[in-house]
This record gives sequence, structure tokens and C-alpha cells, in this order.
Amino acid sequence: MKDFELIRKDFPILEAKVNGHHLIYLDNAATSQTPNCVIDSISDYYKNLNSNIHRGVHFLSQKATEKYENTRKKFKDHLNANSTKEIIFTSGTTHSINLIANGFINSLKPGDEIIVSQLEHHSNIVPWQMLSEKTGAKMKVIPMNNLGELDIKIYEKLLSNKTKVVFVNHVSNALGTVNPIKKIIEKAHRYDAKVLIDGAQAVPHFHVDVTELDVDFYVCSAHKFCGPTGVGILYGKQRILEELPPYQGGGEMIDEVTFEKTTYADLPNKFEPGTPNIAGVIASGVALDYINDIGLDNIKKYEDKLLAYATKKLKEINGVKIYGESENKTSVISFNIGDIHPYDIGSVIDNMGVAVRTGHHCAQPIMDYFKIPGTIRISFCFYNNFEEIDILIDSLKKAVRMLS
Repeated sequence: MKDFELIRKDFPILEAKVNGHHLIYLDNAATSQTPNCVIDSISDYYKNLNSNIHRGVHFLSQKATEKYENTRKKFKDHLNANSTKEIIFTSGTTHSINLIANGFINSLKPGDEIIVSQLEHHSNIVPWQMLSEKTGAKMKVIPMNNLGELDIKIYEKLLSNKTKVVFVNHVSNALGTVNPIKKIIEKAHRYDAKVLIDGAQAVPHFHVDVTELDVDFYVCSAHKFCGPTGVGILYGKQRILEELPPYQGGGEMIDEVTFEKTTYADLPNKFEPGTPNIAGVIASGVALDYINDIGLDNIKKYEDKLLAYATKKLKEINGVKIYGESENKTSVISFNIGDIHPYDIGSVIDNMGVAVRTGHHCAQPIMDYFKIPGTIRISFCFYNNFEEIDILIDSLKKAVRMLS
């Protein structure tokens, strides 16, 4: 097991103070913190490599291009894709989902059906609703149960020869539920439907093998696994990506341009128009190396211990209600305490230096299911520790006394 206390020293922000208190950062599902090696890589790029990629024959351009494309290979290997052509860099998970949704505009028609789950983040709902409005395809929803799990039997009944696309998150950002995506993908493929998996909350916590899953599209964001914001990774099967039209036009994604006709570049350039976030992509590769050096198996074991400890301690507080108690979940806990509004508790403990997320977490259908306005959400990363959980519990108890 790695020395996770020693790892904390890699994150300068963890030394920060908020209102005179040491920062206790428990909002990792929103964005994780950034280690020194990633920060240094961004600085190094602008100090020593700053140049546009792919187009230049000069030294800086070639070195920047080499680092950028080496990062693509890192993600290809990490996700076990078959080719670097299957790895597209975007600005984030939301961008990736919109790119794929746009690709189905010309292939869907009235009478076709697409399936989403009740556990989705808004970024995996709204683009598909927009697609439905444009194409006339009907959107159906896989319902959830009181444990925050999807009802797979109803999912099976929703599937038919009319089903063209299924889109489900790997892990719920609001509840931490790990969905049975292997089963979901297999059942969709029996009807020749394509499947997109939102892996933003999965990639930071455990291994993902897109070839073993046989998934058509898999998307995630670098800032969820200690990388910078503004970088997304889109995996897509090469055959399907080649069939989809470009999402945006501009430089880099073209083969030849005349005023009469434009032909498009091969993958992956076809979906990467304009100058990308070069420094961010390179830094994302550094972040990936960092978490792989720690080891995702080590990370999962440690975060599972944090989850178990925090769950036990929370249940000792009178009036706590936890939402989403699936046996298979990541290190996320959504809860409320009595009839106190989650925002009020979040504001009070923020004054004590404890950073949590309150609200609907861009997952309003989940809150509607439980008939609540929102929750307090704590989400752990491998740099959190048990002492921080104890401080959280004490701060919650103080907040309850103040607000009752």
C-alpha cells in the first residue's frame, strides 16, 4: 500500500487555510486537486516548448507535437484502445458527448428511439434531448430504485429494434453508484444499438478497458483525475468515428480546401479543429502517469476504506439520511440532515474550512426521484485522510447545533 500521507505533500493547495482553518477539500467529484508534477509540466511547456503543433517544421513545433501525440498514446494504452486514431482530445466530457450526439443528427429519424438513464448528469441528458428535438427520435428513460441503482429488467423491456443509441454513466456523480455497464452494453448490442458511456467519475477510481467492455464511445475529463481543466478524452471505435461527420470546421481537421469543396482529414484530426489546449493535453498525460504510478488498485482500496469510515461516522449523526446506498459504489456520499437545507449546512461548514458540494449536482432527475431540493455531497480522493473525515463530522455536528 502506498503512503498516502506522503502523497499529500505533492498537492500544494492542501496547505491552504480557509477562514483560519486548514482546508479540508471533499469536493473531488466536481474537480480533483493538482499535484506539483502537473503544475510544473504546464509551466515547462510555456517556458520551453510553446509552439503550435502538427504544422511546423521547426524544432519547437516538432517537440511540442511529439509530447502531444505521446499523450494520445498514453491514453490509448491506458484505456486499451486498438489505435491512437480512436483517441480524440476535446475540452471535456460535455464537449465529447455533444460531439457524438451531433454525429447522429443525420442518421436518426422519427420512430427511432434513444435510451438514457435516470442517474445521468445533465451533460448526458440535454445533448440527447436536443438531438431528439432535431430528429424526431423518442427518448426513453431507465428508472432507478431507492438504492440508487438502475432497474435492468425495465431496461431490457425498453430495448427494441427501434433503439439506436444508449447513453449511461459508468458512475453516478451524485450518488457514486457504479452501473453494470458491461451488461448494459451487451444487451444494447443485441439490437445493434450504439452505446456511449460517460466515464468522468469512473476513470479516477478504477481501471477501464474499452476493448473488454466492447463499448462504442467512452468519455472522461482530465480534471477529475488530477489533470488540468479544459481537456477531455473521447474514445470511439475507429469504424464508427470514420462514419460520423465532423462536429466543427476549421484548420487541422481538413485534407484539402477549395471554395467548391472541402475534404476532411483522417482520424483523429477530423474531430480536432483549430489549435488545441496543447499544454493541458500534455499535462493530462503527466496526471495519468501520476495516478498510474500510485496504482489504481491501491487508490481503489484506500478510497473504499475512506468511504466505509465516513459512512459509518455519518450514520452516527442523528437525522442523517444517505441517498444512494448501492453495494457497488465509489467514494461519494450524498446525504441530508433532518429538514435543514443542504445549502445552509454547506455554508456553515465552509466557514470552518470544509469544502463540500451542495445542491442537485447537475442531476435534477435524481433529486426529483427522492423528492428533495438537493443534497450535501462529499467525495473523496486518494489524498484525503481519516483525520479530515473526523473534522468533517465535528463540523457537521456544530452546523446542526447552529441551524436547529
